[in-house]
Amino acid sequence: MAGSGRRPEHRGPPELFYDEAEARKYTQNSRVVEIQSQMSERAVELLGLPEDRPCLLLDVGCGSGLSGDYISDKGHYWIGMDISPAMLDVAVEREVEGDLLLADVGHGIPFRPGMFDGCISISAVQWLCNADKKSHSPPKRLYRFFSTLYTALARGSRAVLQLYPENSEQLELITAQAMRAGFTGGMVVDYPNSAKAKKFFLCLFVGASGTLPKGLGTECADEEIHQAKFTNERTRFRNIKGKSVKKSRDWILEKKERRRRQGKEVRADTKYTGRKRRPRF
Repeated sequence: MAGSGRRPEHRGPPELFYDEAEARKYTQNSRVVEIQSQMSERAVELLGLPEDRPCLLLDVGCGSGLSGDYISDKGHYWIGMDISPAMLDVAVEREVEGDLLLADVGHGIPFRPGMFDGCISISAVQWLCNADKKSHSPPKRLYRFFSTLYTALARGSRAVLQLYPENSEQLELITAQAMRAGFTGGMVVDYPNSAKAKKFFLCLFVGASGTLPKGLGTECADEEIHQAKFTNERTRFRNIKGKSVKKSRDWILEKKERRRRQGKEVRADTKYTGRKRRPRF
């Protein structure tokens, strides 16, 4: 499940999609390397690691080790898991500093309890939503992944999983299985008003629930539209094309901003903007 730093096109299972040619092509692509490095930096930042000691991290879908390079540069140690032999071969050729494991995370995380101080994943977890074989059940594979990941992480640590959800249903499936496995936390969305720069980071807490970090590019700290906390309420996200759901708060704010640019008089934004009124009896 190699993370490529770009929105993947699902053409069969990842171990076949990321063959030798694709693995080398993506590792040599300077733009992909730059994006991967930026997302890795953000994921490690969201982990909130202690600054006074090196940590041992798990890199899920480590690919050719691009995200691991950043972890090493920050003075931490890492173990990477990936389902693509071709991607791991490139990582070995690049002489990455982390240890590598060929494995399908849908079968679980095979490490002893409390082993890791944190976990990151770049562009990989959404692959678990695909049923590439008749025996594959996305909910079961996701639960197996999250439940064993929860066990492998030390109490009080975090997992930060960057992903490219295809739709809101897929996002709800992933977060539901994470909650069922015992995690708390929520979705941190960077640059929510940008179709190109917007990034989803599932920030999960092990044990005591921490404060969910704020997404980059959010103007108001109290706007919870940009952070989807785990609740029993159905959470609404943008559609696959990056457009806001019609009549949502984002959609209203964007419409008002367009009118302001056109020189039209528009009411000021408040915390009540886009809030639904209660029905009257």
